[in-house]
Amino acid sequence: MKKTLAALLLLGMPALALAKVPVVASFSIIADMTREIGGDRVEVVSLVGPDQDAHVFQPSPADIKKVSAAKVLVTNGLGLEGWMTRLDKAANFRGATVVASKGIKTRQAPEEEHADEDHGHDHGDVDPHAWHDPARVQTYIKNISAGLIQADPAGKAEYQRRAADYAARVKAVDDWAKQQFAAVPAAKRKMLTSHDAFGYLGERYQLKVLAIQGVSTESEASAKGVAQLTRQVRKEGVTAIFMENMSDARLLKQLSAEAKVRIGGKLYADALSGPSGPAASYLQLMRYNVDTIMKSFR
Repeated sequence: MKKTLAALLLLGMPALALAKVPVVASFSIIADMTREIGGDRVEVVSLVGPDQDAHVFQPSPADIKKVSAAKVLVTNGLGLEGWMTRLDKAANFRGATVVASKGIKTRQAPEEEHADEDHGHDHGDVDPHAWHDPARVQTYIKNISAGLIQADPAGKAEYQRRAADYAARVKAVDDWAKQQFAAVPAAKRKMLTSHDAFGYLGERYQLKVLAIQGVSTESEASAKGVAQLTRQVRKEGVTAIFMENMSDARLLKQLSAEAKVRIGGKLYADALSGPSGPAASYLQLMRYNVDTIMKSFR
């Protein structure tokens, strides 16, 4: 046995496969970023899967087991995962928690004037959808990389290399998106979506973004709110409104008919698509969303 082990080591072959670091990510977009940075050294499980809504997610007993077995827990933060504290406590999680958005300049959530005042949900005053700004995602990358290095110091060089490569690809998408939107007069850069998930995108690329719901999909648009929004859409000259991959499109179709504005397609807001879809990764999501929005401006 000793001779066999020695022979493997002399040949530069590991005697045993490297055990991967078990990581749990809160939802699909964060999971994708973590896989990009972690590579083969990590095994990433996403609690909220593709085409699922992190705003209304309810953890199951199986999710408690996943978190309990993890060495690293990666979240977005900014109040997106309101269920995370309960899950963390139920799992008695003792690993490292990484808040990917830590340190970013946050955007104030708009007053949910189109929401139902009696719905009773309080989502705070910060917009959690910061991943729609690739410049802010650079901070996500640094935080995730630092968290993986803390949990697995032996992989430091690999994590740093992969983080730098990923950061460069995110910047390339950002540069491309800026070029795309710069070709459209500022007065025409107006859009309407199901819920207010694209404020950071609007801020980054100078788009005026209107929304039926507030920053959470738990908000409910009232009849009065929809009527006000219909008038605003007409006044602003919005050319297209967009559905989202995890939202009910019925209200949006109603507003489209009343305001006589076409539906410009489906955007990916809070979740990736499935593997065979057009937004199976964060970078694909950004390119797909920008392409879809640009088509409505032409």
